[in-house]
Amino acid sequence: MTTATAPLTTYPSLPADQTWPAQGHWTYEDFLRLPDDGVRYEIIDGVLTMTNAPDPEHQFTVVQATYAFETVVRARQLGVVYTAPIEVHLPGIAKPVQPDVLFVAQARRDIVKEKFIEGAPDLIVEVTSASTARLDRKVKLDAYERAGVREYWIVNPRTRFIEVYVLARGEYALLGEYGPGQRVVSQALPDLDLLTDNLFAAS
Repeated sequence: MTTATAPLTTYPSLPADQTWPAQGHWTYEDFLRLPDDGVRYEIIDGVLTMTNAPDPEHQFTVVQATYAFETVVRARQLGVVYTAPIEVHLPGIAKPVQPDVLFVAQARRDIVKEKFIEGAPDLIVEVTSASTARLDRKVKLDAYERAGVREYWIVNPRTRFIEVYVLARGEYALLGEYGPGQRVVSQALPDLDLLTDNLFAAS
């Protein structure tokens, strides 16, 4: 029996002098051929997603979240905090995905390899926008849930709300939705002292 070769195609935003796999057939080897052009490329369940460079509002929130995490993580030697671009490999699910912010607990630092993170971080933050809402709320939520990411935040600078999901018996449950003036509750970082307003640029 012969194995069918995945169909090849072209993508308008990718170099036209190469052929690329059809959606559903992308591999990490294909990812390594992609251009270094400032676009965030991710492959989840063999499907390539492409996200343009973020806007200042998005990056302000990423910086503030990273600072808040790093402050408590470093003070208590809880682990390490990283921001995109960084490759996270979720075996059998995504290779790679590139979360906006992530935390790996000290006891699990062995998943941090030389060039990428191999396995599920303890906490992931995605700063969502109108163009990435479906990716963050459906595709990535499902991928992170299946991979065993303990806690997942969806942060929305437009509504100024933060949703925190935690794994409960292998499925995500909403721990809380936090709006203006509220403090975020985290199971992965219980000592975190974070007012939602601090993550968003002044309106």
